[in-house]
Amino acid sequence: MTTSGRVARIWVYPVKSLGGTARERVHLHPAGPEGDRAWTVVDAASGEVVRGKHAPGLAALTPTGDPGADAGAVAGALGRPVRIEPAPGGSAADAAPVHLVSRQAIDRAAAGDVPEGCSAEDPRANVLLDLPDDDERTWVGRELRIGTARLAVVRTPKHCLGVYAEVRQPGEIAVGDPVLL
Repeated sequence: MTTSGRVARIWVYPVKSLGGTARERVHLHPAGPEGDRAWTVVDAASGEVVRGKHAPGLAALTPTGDPGADAGAVAGALGRPVRIEPAPGGSAADAAPVHLVSRQAIDRAAAGDVPEGCSAEDPRANVLLDLPDDDERTWVGRELRIGTARLAVVRTPKHCLGVYAEVRQPGEIAVGDPVLL
């Protein structure tokens, strides 16, 4: 295994579509980082899940950990009643349990190096990497180790920043951990 970089930041998004919480360390389970996207916002009238792409202001709200208080804040922002409910299966992650993105990818996107049809918006990644001599997009189909966890990189996301990974061996990761390919 070779060292490709280090973990620069870790983010967990307790309520899907709401803001994230920085962590120094987190345990990765097969469903993703502990506590990540464990709750969803549900429209009280229709019962439908409220998604950030239809209500972009949600990302500016930071969850408190109190579902009632969080529902009140979201309802105030949206102007309609909502509930905060546990995500089915424990996680509301869309494509894969873990999203990794490098500072270098964010810098490239900010400089205009964004593939056609893709967005340079906040990638809402769980793990921000510092990869001075690598590009995580080349990792699809490979395995990596961070801390005591082992991940399989499965694909690039639709918005084209970073990569999605599945947890092959649960374990703890921390800011500063080396990323071993």
